[in-house]
Amino acid sequence: MEYVILAVVIAVVAIGAIAGLVVSGRRRQQLPPKSQAPVITAPKTPQEPQVGEEAAPPTEEPRRTVEEVPLPEAPEAVEVEAPAEAEVAPAIEVPEPTAGRLVRLRSRLSRSQNSLGKGLLSLLSREHLDEDTWEEIEETLLTADVGVAPTQELVERLRTRVKVLGTRTPDELRGLLREELVELVGKDADRTVRSTKHEEGPAVVLVVGVNGVGKTTTTGKLARVLVADGRKVVLGAADTFRAAAADQLQTWGERVGARTVRGPEGGDPASIAFDAVKEGIAEGVDTVLIDTAGRLHTKTGLMDELGKVKRVVEKHGPVDEVLLVLDATTGQNGLIQARVFAEVVDITGIVLTKLDGTAKGGIVVAVQRELGVPVKLIGLGEGADDLAPFEPGAFVDALIGD
Repeated sequence: MEYVILAVVIAVVAIGAIAGLVVSGRRRQQLPPKSQAPVITAPKTPQEPQVGEEAAPPTEEPRRTVEEVPLPEAPEAVEVEAPAEAEVAPAIEVPEPTAGRLVRLRSRLSRSQNSLGKGLLSLLSREHLDEDTWEEIEETLLTADVGVAPTQELVERLRTRVKVLGTRTPDELRGLLREELVELVGKDADRTVRSTKHEEGPAVVLVVGVNGVGKTTTTGKLARVLVADGRKVVLGAADTFRAAAADQLQTWGERVGARTVRGPEGGDPASIAFDAVKEGIAEGVDTVLIDTAGRLHTKTGLMDELGKVKRVVEKHGPVDEVLLVLDATTGQNGLIQARVFAEVVDITGIVLTKLDGTAKGGIVVAVQRELGVPVKLIGLGEGADDLAPFEPGAFVDALIGD
């Protein structure tokens, strides 16, 4: 019996031991090995020193190399729409007054024209005026593009007056020459640009000329002249064949506050001119300036179209001015152009450009004789206010100098 009880006890102990081993094995499988278990060390929070205690020195963190320092990630690019630029209206300019403008530009004119006046004065100052001297005087005038008939007339008058005068002092010769040249240029001609509004509507000024004479620029400068004289202006960009001509004219207009009526490139010039006058009537302006295409005088079709522009504009009312722009440096070639244009439209006035360059002042006389109309404006430079109303006295004074 004792042996049975001992056997039962031994069996119970063995079963308990075996169960303990099984549970321990399972716990070992669930727990990570000691080498892989993370070790977390709580940071020590520095305590503030109490009164009377010294503060503990700051602990230095271990230095890390550049490779160990994590770089911040670049932020994603965000597209931001740029604000639309506000259109800034160009500043309105105040053109230079036209009264006496030619006098102010006299030095610019005299620098290029003095050879004519000084040459004549030098020849007339000779002690003996023989036939050779008079031939030299005649040659000087012809070289200056005065023209054959005007030259002969001037020489005859000078010969007569010098003979009557007898003794000639420099001042007397200068006065004599000035009187004769002013007479030759034409002191009594009406050189007013007709730009005043009338009952039918605004005054209409048609600007014509061949390519390369500075016609569009002249139209823009003329707008400045009229604005300076108190006129309200509308511009018509009827030159639809030259690239950027309308843009160029519009820029001139914006500078003085004049609106430009334009159409598509290659459009009908007559239609644009018609619309420009229509807008001018609606706005009650004083003057409508119409810039036409640079017609080649050898192209019959284009010249006929210029006549059409004038006829279409006249449906609104009369054309007050037809200004022919000529390059003063072209000399006699300019006279040929003038003659052909006069056959197509009734020229009422002439604008001579580039008179401050290599141009010869006598062209003023020659072109007036050719067309029977006066020079009304002359261009004396590239500046915006270098277009001046023509004044015979100031022009002659620039020719003969002081």
